[in-house]
Amino acid sequence: MDTTTVADYGMRTRLDMPYEQAIEAVTAALKTEGFGVLTQIDVKDTLKQKINAEFRRYIILGACNPHLAHRAFTTELEIGLLLPCNVIVYEDGDGSIVSIVDPIAMLGVGLNPDLASVGEEASARLRRVLAALE
Repeated sequence: MDTTTVADYGMRTRLDMPYEQAIEAVTAALKTEGFGVLTQIDVKDTLKQKINAEFRRYIILGACNPHLAHRAFTTELEIGLLLPCNVIVYEDGDGSIVSIVDPIAMLGVGLNPDLASVGEEASARLRRVLAALE
C-alpha cells in the first residue's frame, strides 16, 4: 500500500519518458500555449551545492505568459508575489512526474475578484499543456 501523501497544489500527470525528454516536452507544450520559461531551478544540484544532500533529479520551471502577466499586473500590482507559474518535473521510477500550479487556486488566495478571468484563462491554458503531454 502506498502511503505517500501528495499535496494538491496543482495539476499533475505521469509521463512514461526519461527526465530530460520530459523537460523538453513540457517546455515545448508550454510554448504552444504562449508560456516561456523565465527561470530554472535544478533542485538536485542546488541541494548538493548548498547542504551536500543527495536528491532525485527535480527541476522547477518558472513559466510565464506575458499577455496574462500584463493583465494581472495592471489589475493587481502585488500579484508579482505569486508569479511566475511554477511547473515541476521530477524523476519517478522509469518515468517522470509533471506538476503545474493551479492558477485558480493560487489567485484564489488573493482578495481581488478582478483577477478571476486571468486565473481562469491561465488555468485553461495550463490544463491544455498537461493534456498535450498525455
